[in-house]
Amino acid sequence: MNNHNARINMITQQLRTGNVLSENILSLYDELPRDAFVPESLHKYAYSDLQLPLPHNECMMTPLEEATILQALALEGYENVLEIGTGSGFFTALLSRRCQHVTSIDYHADFTENARKKLTQYRCDNVTLHTGNAYHGWLDKAPFDVVIYTGALQALDDMHRLQVLPGGKLFAIVGDTPCMQGQLHYLDHHETWHANLLFDTLLPQLINPSPPKAFTF
Repeated sequence: MNNHNARINMITQQLRTGNVLSENILSLYDELPRDAFVPESLHKYAYSDLQLPLPHNECMMTPLEEATILQALALEGYENVLEIGTGSGFFTALLSRRCQHVTSIDYHADFTENARKKLTQYRCDNVTLHTGNAYHGWLDKAPFDVVIYTGALQALDDMHRLQVLPGGKLFAIVGDTPCMQGQLHYLDHHETWHANLLFDTLLPQLINPSPPKAFTF
């Protein structure tokens, strides 16, 4: 099966049947070829319902997980987004088409550099990439409209939540093996948090190499 047909099958058999019905989201998979971002040896699996392995014992989310998050975030184009865990850069590219700016951090320098090449190739010009420890967020540039953790956290804490503006959203994979949840948290303008379960999953834990710094606005 060629990549064009594989992409069509992914949209019809994975995304639409998984209740991803937003044409704005589905069209991104035509605009941004997923196979261009996966490791070369895995090109034929780029549109499969699989979490594809990456170096450093990391992995890409499935297409349905990616699209479900994007649809739930309901980005309107004005948002300043923080992504923790650049990985292949594909989800970064998807985000870049739906918001004003993405700041994406990865612990691994090779992920940052490879993503930079791909994002430049596909004219994702509203992305800033950094290599660093962002387990507790990216405090120097906080707060953000949206914060997304693409690696798992054992629990959300106040440091994670403090980086979200009122009216903003936080997506995180929360839990430990074998039980993890993709959760969307929303901070209303009365400083109350609300949470929704998007899906159950199993992803590598986010690297936590050091304790948090003191948070200041």
